[in-house]
Amino acid sequence: MRVTTMKCAEELTMILEALGELKDDTTLPRNIKTKLDVISEILKTDTDMSIKINKALDEFEVISDDTNIQPYTRTQIWNIVSMLETI
Repeated sequence: MRVTTMKCAEELTMILEALGELKDDTTLPRNIKTKLDVISEILKTDTDMSIKINKALDEFEVISDDTNIQPYTRTQIWNIVSMLETI
């Protein structure tokens, strides 16, 4: 159980780093950066992991439907979503 918890924490750290890198993209619209901030805060909360992941995935679903996102940014978002789904 402890190894699983540590693995989840490591994966969550990698996801937060990926979100930070994505937020640094200057071509990203402000509303998307705001949503990424919300997702980061959701993932940092001290709640059950499955609840955090489901809330974050809901936010990502809204972001991925945005037409103002560049195709490469959408791919990065999908990669982060895939990382979340494996936890």
